[in-house]
Amino acid sequence: MSLNQIGICSLDAVPSDTRRGGEIRVLLSPRTVGSTSGFMGVATLNTGEKINEHYHPYSEEFLYVINGTIIAELDDVSYAVCEGQGLFIPIGVRHRLLNKSDRRASLVFHLSPLAPRPELGHVDTEGGKQG
Repeated sequence: MSLNQIGICSLDAVPSDTRRGGEIRVLLSPRTVGSTSGFMGVATLNTGEKINEHYHPYSEEFLYVINGTIIAELDDVSYAVCEGQGLFIPIGVRHRLLNKSDRRASLVFHLSPLAPRPELGHVDTEGGKQG
């Protein structure tokens, strides 16, 4: 494998997205490294923050909690996901992530396969920015 096929991207090199709640940074994606099968990033939720409910019509989502604890609501059923645990979210499952703990939660996420077009990959079911 040649160096031009390798993609390395630093957290501080990508913009923070807070439109859906929390702080989301997509590190490895078609835009940043030319990936063709999925994308990966990091999400941070401070105490009381959430990532609004949404679903992915084309992609499975894999989450790994680096630190803290989150509550993942999948199709209205709540699951506590703790530091060191992973969570699999199947295609089409509505989900929101909440931090109800007293410390910041950080997690890594990966989605695959990619939607046919980026605007088709994410469907919001809950609007509005967090207060």
